[in-house]
Amino acid sequence: MSDLALNTGAERAYHLEHEPHPENGTSLGFWLYLMSDCLIFAAMFATYGALGRNYAGGPGGAELFDLKLVAINTAFLLLSSITFGFAMLQKQQGKVGGTLGWLAVTGLFGAAFLGLELYEFAHLIHEGATPGSSAFMSSFFTLVGTHGLHVTFGLIWLITLMIQIGKHGLSRENKRRLMCLSMFWHFLDVIWIGVFTFVYLMGVL
Repeated sequence: MSDLALNTGAERAYHLEHEPHPENGTSLGFWLYLMSDCLIFAAMFATYGALGRNYAGGPGGAELFDLKLVAINTAFLLLSSITFGFAMLQKQQGKVGGTLGWLAVTGLFGAAFLGLELYEFAHLIHEGATPGSSAFMSSFFTLVGTHGLHVTFGLIWLITLMIQIGKHGLSRENKRRLMCLSMFWHFLDVIWIGVFTFVYLMGVL
């Protein structure tokens, strides 16, 4: 009988000779994911560009969009990107409390962004501008809503990572996860700048 069989009931410890995540391997994989997401948003921007003037006899962006509200929402998301940068600076200094604090502020800005976006959607639907009212509104809700879903997933990821950091500190794994989430969050900011310019600003001109 082998030693493995004799020690079935004993506590086992496994030691890996090599780090299972090669250096920069996760970052490369995540960049590939972001590039695939870019293609998705590029298709949605192209769809909106083709359908964004088909109002089906209904109101257009100039009548529907509240640019001041959208500008405030844009400020929330851009500020969240800045506070995430502060969190990464605290991470580099090994300060768990500072990292968690700035991540919490980032989460609050992200939640405020989502809250205002949901308010905007509710207001548009109340005014009769539903996703099915015209090709313009269909492409609008698809593009802006998909970005909002990404922010929602980012907030879930952010909260989960804060719990992990609170339990295990700034371990090598958590630092790697923070870096990936940082890339994702800044990517959402870049996409939103495109949405704000292409959909809202051009929509009211």
